[in-house]
Amino acid sequence: MLEFEAWWLLAIPLFFGLGWFAARHEARLGRDGRGGDGGGLPDAYFRGLNFLLNEQSDKAVDAFIEVVRLDPETIDLHFALGNLFRRRGETDRAIRVHLNLAERRDLDASEREHALFELGQDYLKAGLLDRAEDAFNRLEATRYGAAALHHRLEIAQMVRDWPLAIELAGRLQRDQGENLSREIAHFRCELAARALASGGSARFEVARRELDQAAQADRGHPRPRLLRGEVAAAEGDHAAAIEAWRGVERDSPAWLGLVASGWLAAFAALGRRDEGMDALEATYRDHPSIDAFAALAAARAERDGRASAVAWAEQALRASPSLLGLEKLLEMKSELLQDSARSEIELAQRLIREQARRLSRYVCGHCGFKARQFYWQCPGCNRWDTYAPKRSEELERG
Repeated sequence: MLEFEAWWLLAIPLFFGLGWFAARHEARLGRDGRGGDGGGLPDAYFRGLNFLLNEQSDKAVDAFIEVVRLDPETIDLHFALGNLFRRRGETDRAIRVHLNLAERRDLDASEREHALFELGQDYLKAGLLDRAEDAFNRLEATRYGAAALHHRLEIAQMVRDWPLAIELAGRLQRDQGENLSREIAHFRCELAARALASGGSARFEVARRELDQAAQADRGHPRPRLLRGEVAAAEGDHAAAIEAWRGVERDSPAWLGLVASGWLAAFAALGRRDEGMDALEATYRDHPSIDAFAALAAARAERDGRASAVAWAEQALRASPSLLGLEKLLEMKSELLQDSARSEIELAQRLIREQARRLSRYVCGHCGFKARQFYWQCPGCNRWDTYAPKRSEELERG
């Protein structure tokens, strides 16, 4: 049933194109005085429709190609075929169809622009990004200008050209009235993260400047604050790091787990370890995460000893059961036992390790792509903010 529905979704655009072609062809026959009863349509056209209705897509495509060969003037059928090829993943054939249309001298400007837009999409689907960008650039002053600009923005993100992405998103906001503030904030954060990782002498200044602009673009998003805290911690300004992360604790507490270890390290560096642990534990009770659990367990082991940390972990897991937390607890317990008594716990660890590893992934809420680390932009579908700050275990638990 699923395959049938998917095929019909694929075929709908072709049906539109074929219907348009039939209407145009019949109208032309009427004008030329060759009859208006539809008898002038090539037999291959009806064979193609029959194959399409019987879900024989390969034979349908061959039949429609024959129609195109018999009547090269069927522009609309060319477009329908090219789109079908692209949707089927046959990008080479789609490119040939649309490139042939774009180079035809007998087409009017509107049809040539249409062909160029379709060709750009073919190149994009095939991963030929330079050619796709060139095609979309040539459409800037046409009726496809806004759609082409969106594709250029997509390409800029794929190649991680963040300055260009900021420029294009700004143009879409200014000229088309679209709200891309959140995307622009992410682009600025990407530039800040790149500067921080560069190791250059001006990296902190550049990162702070980009984060100021990111916060201006979207004041409610947690990412600029999280990253500002990381920049401050890297500079050794632990008070500034805590101040930035306090904003996350107040406005977006579920995200604090992403910087749990850095949070505790900053408080410890200022001699305020207990304050940091108490604050993180309060957030953990309302927004449990394995990152906060592991950071708190390690901090308690260092401050109070491993036995006390194990007791705390057992209590925390009773309040918020977690297989990932149980794996961590067993690891902590095994460190307290002698070699002769450790084998039973190590066996339990081995039994749950694979299941725990499966539940430890972050999951894209749009395409389902699973990743070991947290991403702001999904590597699978390239959408922003589709990952929750929770592992799949917590998501499955609801």
